[in-house]
Amino acid sequence: MPLSNSAGDLRTSKKARSGPDLLLLLSLLSVILLSPVLDHGDLRRLILTGLTFVPVILATVRLAQTRKFVLPSILLMSITFVFGVIGIFAGNRLILSLKWGSLAAFFALTVIGLFSYLREARSVLQSHLYTAVSIYLLLGMLWFALYSVLDTASPGSFMHSNNLMADRHTELLYFSLVTLSTIGYGDVLPVSGEARMLAALEGVTGVLYIAISVAILISAFKRTEPSGQD
Repeated sequence: MPLSNSAGDLRTSKKARSGPDLLLLLSLLSVILLSPVLDHGDLRRLILTGLTFVPVILATVRLAQTRKFVLPSILLMSITFVFGVIGIFAGNRLILSLKWGSLAAFFALTVIGLFSYLREARSVLQSHLYTAVSIYLLLGMLWFALYSVLDTASPGSFMHSNNLMADRHTELLYFSLVTLSTIGYGDVLPVSGEARMLAALEGVTGVLYIAISVAILISAFKRTEPSGQD
């Protein structure tokens, strides 16, 4: 009985530790899946803006578990929230560029913080798997924010293959994800030199991240094998 209780407590503890990571992953998937539906009209775009801040808040909570990331994450979240609110009422290019720029900085900090957690893994838990997938999606969100900065500051940086402007941010999110995965359908194209270099860098980052994260997880899994065989 004591051993059974101990095993049950251990499983409960692991689930509790993986809870924030799972919630962050689900919130990122929600933003990605609902963006095409909500990126129409002022009201639905307002809802989309609010939905985008859900993973921002959850990422802040997750980063706050590491002492050195507490202050930077809270500070960047606050800046992002302020510019996000201002951007709703004042839609000029400068404010919108600052909004997307602060969001990109926050996603970059989150990627760094979560990757440091993944890199220090001594065993493979559910939380590490959730984190690995979340980092990949966050990289897509990071480049999406960077593309949005560029497109806001210099409209026409991205075009459809039929020479129409990519006029919705959902199209930039879609472009970011297919570029990160190196699929590259070619229906949305980077036109300016800056956009092309950003896209090329994202493709390289996507390939390197998969290779490095798989190596980290395999290494951590191998460290747990001897204890599992005893």
